[in-house]
Amino acid sequence: MKHQSSLNETNLRLIFGLKLKQLRLEKGLSSQALADAAELSVSYLNEIEKGKKYPKAEKIARLASALDVSYDWLVSVQMSKQLAPVAKLLQSKLINELPLEFFGIEKTQLFELLSGAPVKLNAFINTIIEISRNYGMRVEDLYFATLRSYQEMHDNYFEDIEQAVDAFITQYQLDTSKAISTESLVQILTQHYHYIIEEDGLSNQPELQELRSVLIPGKQPRLLLNKNLSKTQRAFIVGREAGFCFMQIDNRSQTTSWVSFDSFDEVVNNFKGSYFSCALFLNRKHVIDWLKDTLTEKNLNVNRFQDLMDRYAVSPEILLHRLTNILPRYFGINELFFLRFSTQQGSEVYELTKEMHLSGLHNPHSNMLNEHYCRRWVSISVLKELNNAVRTEQYTQSLCRVQRSKYIGTDKEYLIISFAKPIVFGANKHNSVSIGLLLTDQLKKKVKFWNDPQIPIRMVSETCERCIATDCQERVEKPLYIAQQQKVENLKLALKALND
Repeated sequence: MKHQSSLNETNLRLIFGLKLKQLRLEKGLSSQALADAAELSVSYLNEIEKGKKYPKAEKIARLASALDVSYDWLVSVQMSKQLAPVAKLLQSKLINELPLEFFGIEKTQLFELLSGAPVKLNAFINTIIEISRNYGMRVEDLYFATLRSYQEMHDNYFEDIEQAVDAFITQYQLDTSKAISTESLVQILTQHYHYIIEEDGLSNQPELQELRSVLIPGKQPRLLLNKNLSKTQRAFIVGREAGFCFMQIDNRSQTTSWVSFDSFDEVVNNFKGSYFSCALFLNRKHVIDWLKDTLTEKNLNVNRFQDLMDRYAVSPEILLHRLTNILPRYFGINELFFLRFSTQQGSEVYELTKEMHLSGLHNPHSNMLNEHYCRRWVSISVLKELNNAVRTEQYTQSLCRVQRSKYIGTDKEYLIISFAKPIVFGANKHNSVSIGLLLTDQLKKKVKFWNDPQIPIRMVSETCERCIATDCQERVEKPLYIAQQQKVENLKLALKALND
């Protein structure tokens, strides 16, 4: 087999198989006819055409003779005009990084479909590649989008990790009725997994000050922590390390926050470690019991959320992440989203740094066009409120705000719970985290406080640029997208008038 630097063995088999099948069809030969002419079995020929087998030289020679083409052309990566887009796709970074097998899809199946499809379908695939380039999509963006799809497939609940957490708790005799001591986890890491934990391990590395932790693997792994971590941040990182060790996960990011990922497996494993840590500090049984009590109250008591966080010493982000695990599995509430926004103290720029949607892409969602997210979203208004509290030195604890958001021009309405707090690590930066539940008839039966009169109802939109509201006092940009749409509609009307 002739090797090409830009193609791996799998892709070379695929190209050879696609060329062979196309030539056979062009010659009007059945699989049986070509197999007989090349002295091969039909089953073996089918394996070749599907990219699962690559024949030896003498068999390639017989195939080339039967198809009346040269040996060199048949083994080259040169493709016909019809299959050229497929070859381009095979050599693209996008398709080679896409973890198809994670969703039970073989690359051979995908390219067999593409090879038999019209040229327009191949052109469409190439359009997708061009769009990803134009919007500066990185491989990491693809990985995280795939991870979100993976989470949605499982309703963001993973029984194997839950069982691993239960086994860990049992093995190390941890008391989950109260906050798990971080020091007990440190002791487990140092005594059972031979960790060396350096509480101020990054101060001598100025370039690493933005990281929360760095792991240096080895017989005695060294976990270097940023000295500015909050208690909950430190606990989460230690819990994550315990998860990696207990679940025997080696292929994972060595840093928190991540710098880059080399494979999709690394992204998934990182997620598993984080899931383990959240589930460890917020045991599912206690969260289920808490939710049964909280959801059946007719009036919302936001103090219940703060009490739960205080009891188990967890952050709002850990709490809301945990709710996205438990609500779908145990309460049948799976039309929800999770968002995390970030901003700098004194800034009016809000960045959506994390999102997850179950059962479809819900509003609000990320926008890669540098448009301005609706300032009526509680996720952003709570950040503005936090900004003022910090500026006037009135901030004492994380802010919790609840809102019913009705989307202008649709029948969609969400019950959204948002928390905002400064990031202790990264002094002038603030985060808000939100969980949004689509208000359906089923949800109204399960969440009794949905209609609590103390919960404000606001009409919202996606972005200022796409908002048709004329009375919005929070608008920070003109409805440019709407104006452009109206301009196009006016042109259509004018053209129609000429033809009438």
